Amino acid sequence: MAFGQYVNLDFDQIKTSIKDYLRSNTNFTDYDFEGSNLSIIIDALAYNTYTTAYNTNMAANECFLDSSTLRENVVALARNIGYVPRSRRSARAKISFNVSGLTETSTLTLNSGVVCNGAGENTNYIFCIPEDITVPVTNGFAEFSNIEIYEGVFVSENFTVDTSLFNQRYILDNSFIDTSTIKIKVKSSSTATSSVTYKQIDNIVGVTSTSNSYLLQEIEDERYELIFGDNVIGRKLSNNNYITASYIVTDGKDGNGAAEFSFVGNITNQDGAAINASLISLVSTNEKSRDGDEIESISSIKYFAPRIYSSQYRAVTSSDYESVLGYIYPNVESVTAFGGEEMTPPRFGKVFISVKPRNGDFLSDETKRELVQKLKSYAVAGIVPEFIDLKYLYVELKVNPYYNPSLNDDQDNLKTGVSNALTQYSRSIDVNKFGGRFKYSKAISLIDSVDSSITSNITLVTIRRNLKAVLGQFAQYEICYGNMFHTQESSYNIVSTGFTIEGVADTVYLADEVINRDKGRIFFFTYTEGGTPNIIKKNAGTVDYMHGEILIDTVNILSTVIANNVVEIQAIPHSNDIVGLRDLYVKFDMSNTTINMIQDLNASGENTFGSIVVHTHSYYTPTYTRISNSPVTTGSALLPSTASSTGTTTSSSGTVTSTSSSTSTSSSSTSTSSGGGGSSSGGGY
Repeated sequence: MAFGQYVNLDFDQIKTSIKDYLRSNTNFTDYDFEGSNLSIIIDALAYNTYTTAYNTNMAANECFLDSSTLRENVVALARNIGYVPRSRRSARAKISFNVSGLTETSTLTLNSGVVCNGAGENTNYIFCIPEDITVPVTNGFAEFSNIEIYEGVFVSENFTVDTSLFNQRYILDNSFIDTSTIKIKVKSSSTATSSVTYKQIDNIVGVTSTSNSYLLQEIEDERYELIFGDNVIGRKLSNNNYITASYIVTDGKDGNGAAEFSFVGNITNQDGAAINASLISLVSTNEKSRDGDEIESISSIKYFAPRIYSSQYRAVTSSDYESVLGYIYPNVESVTAFGGEEMTPPRFGKVFISVKPRNGDFLSDETKRELVQKLKSYAVAGIVPEFIDLKYLYVELKVNPYYNPSLNDDQDNLKTGVSNALTQYSRSIDVNKFGGRFKYSKAISLIDSVDSSITSNITLVTIRRNLKAVLGQFAQYEICYGNMFHTQESSYNIVSTGFTIEGVADTVYLADEVINRDKGRIFFFTYTEGGTPNIIKKNAGTVDYMHGEILIDTVNILSTVIANNVVEIQAIPHSNDIVGLRDLYVKFDMSNTTINMIQDLNASGENTFGSIVVHTHSYYTPTYTRISNSPVTTGSALLPSTASSTGTTTSSSGTVTSTSSSTSTSSSSTSTSSGGGGSSSGGGY
């Protein structure tokens, strides 16, 4: 009888297959395998087969990028398609200090290597520079201004080229290297006085046989190997050439956040003599350390390697820009890119990019400029990349869980459990990204599964955008949510926190009035708790319910109740599943999520007839104003007499055109967005 069961990899199944095979042999007919010593032999055969099958399966998996699990194999497979994983990145800070009281000194040089001690969380870190910095001395005074320093230890290694060796390799001995700090210098021999600097290349485009360049690849144990040219692609090294490789070994993201620095470096004059340390001033911090990161993870390599390969290191489509940006800037948490032709009106020749960094909410202006310069080597000629600040679309919940007090009478503990479950979901991959999606069914199922005593829950969803007001200036504001609005009432489907405007002494709020299914109008009103709203301006803007857009007409906002000049505007979504479109970054806001535990007396048996059931409204009940847990402003309101503006003010998410007049004059936004596009101008973020 043929033995053809090759798909059974479980130990017991393999053992059964061996027994069936033996029984097919006439010599073992009716043989008692369980009660004989042959059972031990069968166990050994099954165990050997099981181990071999497992090893074979794992070895086969390691041959493919998607299924491999060992970092060395993932890196090697990515190398085959030209992808070099990102190394650790040093946290970088900017400092300034000066040296005074100098005599007979024309220049000062801050030598490469250790510069400062930086105080981080519960520990200190060493900060270095990879190259010497020289400044002039004027009237005995020298200033080292805005010096960028790198967290880590400065290391230098030397290699001597020996062409008699068949396969000489140049391997950097240390792990945890920040490869962006590697500097390679080559001398004709170890005694030569001059050297040539070699530059690292990402690809061979533009590289000739005489180019002083090298390639870098990650090898085992997270170390790196230098690969030099062969006189076809890059210049080939000669015998006895002397290679000096310097770099910084870093602690990665642990070095972020250092804000206080003390100088421990080495400064020399034009003659190489060290200067007196007493002449050096205290170090001032221009920027605390940031952008430190760990080595690229296996999952990130699997994601970016095929995408970078498909783009061939060129940025043509929007997805190419997303892939390339994640490659050149390791501090990316999420990125989105779209062409200017998608905007209304179109802005041809531009690609707009929005980035959520891992550390912080927005990219600094300097980082944006650096990234624009780096993207130029990838972008197609004539296409101008432009970075825009990301716009947050906040999702908030009003949670009403019903629980059986007979099974759990600790209401506070249950509430904490629900809060922890939702907090965990708020950190998941569903949200906290561009194109993210808040999944309503998943959220309510998490609430029900917190404890067996929770019998059900009624959870309401609201969405919010923050309007960043330009104080003391006449401006228009457009806030886009990218999700259709629900209109269950004739008014107050959209409400806001308070603000003050020119000409009105009391705190002002905004709300909507429904005109038809598609359109509505925004009106301003004042309100005292327990009273009746007093409308002060009936036509203050428009609402597009179908596309989720709010346009506020020209207004001079003087102050806001919420800190940082923010007016929070909430709306009721048409669908409980919230999607972040284009440049909207979905963020589940736990700080403004409320949880109200309700006893289920029917489930507990206290009220089997349902006569005293606590009913909770399954639909949002509008209020006149928004109740927020966000920090309130501590500054006083601007007086109308001091409100003035000049020129054009650019906010974090768009451009606001303002006028210099203090009277109510018209102004217009310089850019608008298409329906549902999710972009905004005039300060929404």
